[in-house]
Amino acid sequence: MSPVILFIGAVASLIFVHELGHFLAAKFRGIRVDEFGFGFPPRIVKLFKFGETDITLNWIPFGGFVRTAGENDPDVEGGLAAANPWSRIIVLLAGPAMNFLAALLLFAFVFVQLGKPDFNTVIIQEIANSSPAQEAGLQSGDIVQNIAGQDINSSQELRDQIYANLGSEIEIVVERNGQLIATSLIPRDPPPEEGAIGILMGNPTLPVSGLEAIGFSAAAIGDQVNALISLPGKLVSGEISADQGRLVGYKGMYDIFTEVRAADTPVNTESSGAINTLAFFASISISLGLLNLLPIPALDGGRILFTLPEILFKRRIPSSYENMINFVGFAILIMLMIYVNIQDFVNPINIP
Repeated sequence: MSPVILFIGAVASLIFVHELGHFLAAKFRGIRVDEFGFGFPPRIVKLFKFGETDITLNWIPFGGFVRTAGENDPDVEGGLAAANPWSRIIVLLAGPAMNFLAALLLFAFVFVQLGKPDFNTVIIQEIANSSPAQEAGLQSGDIVQNIAGQDINSSQELRDQIYANLGSEIEIVVERNGQLIATSLIPRDPPPEEGAIGILMGNPTLPVSGLEAIGFSAAAIGDQVNALISLPGKLVSGEISADQGRLVGYKGMYDIFTEVRAADTPVNTESSGAINTLAFFASISISLGLLNLLPIPALDGGRILFTLPEILFKRRIPSSYENMINFVGFAILIMLMIYVNIQDFVNPINIP
């Protein structure tokens, strides 16, 4: 499949998932949905009618939209603005929640494919040319069992024993194809960019259950959310540069996508090799969900903010004020999106 088509389809799917959350929540809360659009207007054709909802196909292919009845008019009976504040919050939260759910499932699939590292087992991943390890006959894939009389249960234990015996001949026992092999070597003073015996250590992986994968996935989402929330502070403090923390548009995302896709390699003979790509789109889904939760007018988070006075003080902000502020916020967001997407062409991002 063409990378461009794959990218457009994946991003559109994430936006569609977001809108599907709004649609399902509105239906659940008894709020009428007038239209569910695939793509953005202008409309190409009305495909069919689902209950009272027109299902439409539109020209701009990035995602979709949900148009509820009375979205900004509390006088429309059965509409969104006329619903109680908790119902409105549920509908508004459902879009970002679906993005987080999509990321959870994508990351969980990735962890099932990758497995979890067995930190109690040390495997030799690579061997440097003309190194003590190569001269001793060690091979990639060997599992280190014992070195200098010490059983090895972690990479740190192996490193400690190696560096405690620099210049001294020591025995190393490895497992290869189910057999134990003993050989000797002399750890050296490490040359630049190489270790004392010239190996790259790693850990084999163990199968991951679905429940474990969900746990790892939730932790990964938490880490990314924390990184995104802390980003403005790091920019202000100078901990990261403006280039590293800049916003990117569709071209910037596509540039990153092509690099990520080029780095994809099969994890094993049964893997599709799309691990990095799946993790990339999981990250995009998290960013989309978190972005929409920001308390900015026109975004879901901004609309939720307008419902809080009604819950806390039993007083509703006049719809005319809310609509005006959301309109201004939407116009500013559109201008920001145009600027960011132009920057992707004028000043392309530097991908390490």
